[in-house]
Amino acid sequence: MADLSFFSPYRHGFVRVATATPKVKLADPAANAQSALALVREADAAGAAVIVFPELGLTGYAIDDLLQQDALLDAVETAITTLAEASKDLAPLFVVGAPLRDNGRLYNTAVAIQGGRVRGVIPKSFLPNYREFYERRWFTPGAGVTGRTLNLAGQAVPFGTDVLLRAVGDVAFTVGIEICEDVWTPTPPSTAQAMAGAEILLNLSASNITIGKSETRRLLCASQSARAIAAYVYSAPGAGKSSTDLAWDGHIDIHELGNLLAQSPRFSTEAVMAMADVDVGRIRQERMRVVSFGDAATLSPPLTPFRIVPFDFTPPAGDLALKRTVERFPFTPSDPAKLAENCYEAYNIQVQGLARRVEASGLSRLVIGVSGGLDSTQALIVAAKVMDQLKLPRTNILAYTLPGFATSDRTKSNAWALMNAMGVTAAEIDIRPAAQQLLKDLDHPFSRGEPVYDVTFENVQAGLRTDYLFRLANQNGGLVVGTGDLSELALGWCTYGVGDQMSHYNPNSGVPKTLIQHLIRFVAASDDVDEATGDLLEDILATEISPELVPGEVTQATESFVGPYALQDFNLYYMTRYGMAPSKIAFLAWSAWHDAAAGAWPVGTPDAARRAHDLAEIKHWLALFLKRFFANQFKRSAMPNGPKISSGGALSPRGDWRMPSDATADAWLAELRGGMPD
Repeated sequence: MADLSFFSPYRHGFVRVATATPKVKLADPAANAQSALALVREADAAGAAVIVFPELGLTGYAIDDLLQQDALLDAVETAITTLAEASKDLAPLFVVGAPLRDNGRLYNTAVAIQGGRVRGVIPKSFLPNYREFYERRWFTPGAGVTGRTLNLAGQAVPFGTDVLLRAVGDVAFTVGIEICEDVWTPTPPSTAQAMAGAEILLNLSASNITIGKSETRRLLCASQSARAIAAYVYSAPGAGKSSTDLAWDGHIDIHELGNLLAQSPRFSTEAVMAMADVDVGRIRQERMRVVSFGDAATLSPPLTPFRIVPFDFTPPAGDLALKRTVERFPFTPSDPAKLAENCYEAYNIQVQGLARRVEASGLSRLVIGVSGGLDSTQALIVAAKVMDQLKLPRTNILAYTLPGFATSDRTKSNAWALMNAMGVTAAEIDIRPAAQQLLKDLDHPFSRGEPVYDVTFENVQAGLRTDYLFRLANQNGGLVVGTGDLSELALGWCTYGVGDQMSHYNPNSGVPKTLIQHLIRFVAASDDVDEATGDLLEDILATEISPELVPGEVTQATESFVGPYALQDFNLYYMTRYGMAPSKIAFLAWSAWHDAAAGAWPVGTPDAARRAHDLAEIKHWLALFLKRFFANQFKRSAMPNGPKISSGGALSPRGDWRMPSDATADAWLAELRGGMPD
């Protein structure tokens, strides 16, 4: 693997797969073999490792009683020999559909070819014999056919439903194969294949098209890829198929863990192919993490052990652009409809969590600090919605702006405007006199007029703000609402214990900074606020993120210290959700971020934020992320309650993330240094 380019997906655990539909010539195996071969060569040139073709693609599916003609079946075997010979100079494993004879029976089979050999033949387990399908008229079911061989292309070939294909060498992966109807059954063969180790599942199909059927097929493939924790690669016929009584749409697609990676245009009159890079490393990580997958494999062993058929696969040398979409913002999809749905759910999860805590506490007041920044804005919006849902007056929210030595006029003004717009009980407490006294008691240089703005200077202010809020909650019988977000918790960008790390309940604790911004945009565009408040929220969104703790003419920009939240949220997602090695995270980040003009951006992303990040930036900020993430676990180990928002995970020690506070990042940093170019 070290010999592969850093810019090759194969170095990072990806495997390029393809699914194709050639233009079929009915009952002409020689012509169909050449059509398939042209697509295999195209996939080989593109660096693919696996390609799958439709069911009975060497003959065409809808040829009825011609399937049992010896002339045709002899031509099929000749075509397979031709394909095997031609595969000597081609890297991919390719799988074609063919009718094959064995012991006086005819089987509907998938023929796997690679490296000059037929590697295996897998028969269709379940034969449809209803509505428009009459396969039992011609074929014998393959279910229960195990441990056998076929004489094909001058060799004895493993034949049976117990055959798995495994690539050996630096790029290792295992392929399972089933045919059309198999996935429509309650117990698809691919389930057992996955539990036996197959990460890439292929389906050679000849499913015809009727209104709405394509969506059902896609749901089946997506759900099987999710349930089997695998990639599911599907190919169905299109151009050239018989239209005597049925029609065909050339439906091909690739799913991974329930997500659609690639698909083709349907109803094409020409050959079509779709290709994507499957993250086999992610699949293995997920199987390790989802222990019920292993439990199911232990409790449901196959009746007959699988035969693992090895083959050598050599990935292409040099750089290879990643062939899959990588969202720049994994917590914030670029699809407008999905983003709106995510914001709706996230907002209401926050509201539901805080409302339940208010009910359980028996209290009716909330205390919150409002800075005029993103996090406190979203927390106040959530608190107001909670009061509405619980039919309590918004005046029960006691909101305070607590200006310090570096509070700007803009944020203070926005804090007041927001509190008034929300209809809460608003007040201001200037923390500077108390901070001056505390710094004097500490004999801090600032109390003597020296411009020393160290961590003590900053945390005196942060600690006083939280201290005031807790004492105000004591005084008024209320709960302190936290405002810090998931990104700050990951980076340790919060003051421990007596600072903004602490609250009675934090509805923002599961929300990353990149999502907070879109939640505010979501509310600004909703009926929950009037037009003037919406304009105010837009101004808050346009304000540079800053803790406003150090005075000076230049704003104290948070991202200059902890890195761009866009990159750090990306790093957080892939490290904690999938356990990826740092060099792989960097490769994915580079794929997503190196070209600002490529790919889609979430709706509402400001033009100034639509920038690229080069590999040096990505590596620098990822190293900082690792150092800060490991060094600040103690803050997360003592974090207050708050709802999990995203499937990307949360950092609560009672939920998604548990680690010792004294662990070091050395191994991760070493992998980053060793796994990336200088």
